[in-house]
Amino acid sequence: AGVGEAALPLLQPDDTLRAYVDRLSENEQFADAVKVIAHALPVREAVWWAWVCARRASGEEPPPKIKAALEATERWVRNPTDDHRRQAMEAAEAADIGTPAGCAGLAAFLSGGSLTPPNVDPVPPPPYAASKAIASSIILSAVVKEPEKAPERFREFIAQGMNVARKLGLDG
Repeated sequence: AGVGEAALPLLQPDDTLRAYVDRLSENEQFADAVKVIAHALPVREAVWWAWVCARRASGEEPPPKIKAALEATERWVRNPTDDHRRQAMEAAEAADIGTPAGCAGLAAFLSGGSLTPPNVDPVPPPPYAASKAIASSIILSAVVKEPEKAPERFREFIAQGMNVARKLGLDG
């Protein structure tokens, strides 16, 4: 998951996902907790989690390009076709991949399929590329506005991610 040096000693041999994420959160290793959850969840559910966080970070009336990226990502989550995956990438690039919405769209694109155009030999995304984009989207969502409130947002986003994990039976 690419966790930092401070997170590694917190991992115990018999840890469940919940135990490790709780320990990371208690030690305010929030970004690492997000990374761990992003790698533990199935990609589609994790992209949905990133989309929820990005939507919140984008506000009630996001700029048109951000709104379009959120809509394209949501469309892929609801119906993960290759066309929707590619549309999510186009919208992510237009919104800027350095935004929470752009990262969520990038994550949808990196979820599978090929990185190349349809008429070219397929090139799969690198392993865990989608999970890394998911984590980036959520981390950006927590810090992009009012960074002083990031710990509160991280706790909320981590709770959402763990709720998804619980519903899928992955938290224990």
